[in-house]
Amino acid sequence: MADSNAELALLIGSRICHDLISPVGAILNGLELLELTGPVSGPEHELISDSARNANARLRFFRIAYGRAGGQSLGRSEVGAILKDLTRNTRLEIIWQPSAPQERSEVRLAFLALQCCESAMPHGGRITVLREGLHWRIDALPEKPRTGPDPLHRLAEPTSLARTEPAQVHFALFQCLLAEAGRSAVTETSAEAICIRF
Repeated sequence: MADSNAELALLIGSRICHDLISPVGAILNGLELLELTGPVSGPEHELISDSARNANARLRFFRIAYGRAGGQSLGRSEVGAILKDLTRNTRLEIIWQPSAPQERSEVRLAFLALQCCESAMPHGGRITVLREGLHWRIDALPEKPRTGPDPLHRLAEPTSLARTEPAQVHFALFQCLLAEAGRSAVTETSAEAICIRF
């Protein structure tokens, strides 16, 4: 993926998330106003509420993972809140260890690495994100031992958009952004544990 193509993809990601996050936020605000008028319950309300919160959490995550980074930094509380909302009512737990604010471009790489780990954990599990000096380490413990092919093998192969399915686009973007920064990822995988370092 050429630099210009990667930049265009990030701009598109930023635009889509920016345009969608407002209407999804409006739905959540509308639900809160309904709840203020009196007790609101029932499966319909619960379905709409859960779906809107899930969509909002995913958009906030995608805005960082697939959007243009800019020069801002993100603090631990903001990142932690995004990850907590993202994994609410799921079988996945994500522990964000870095206490200091991190550059948005670095958080973007960490989020993409998280998605790569998640692809190898269909039954959920625990992912811990650590910053060791200038490097990142993503440790994952699947809930159940993994069987079948290791999806992280994609990180050891040259990026090929022709062979990339939409469900694996995070692998391609992660590789591309690492290459642009002159970095690479090292993976260690087994049935019981996964590690990505970059």
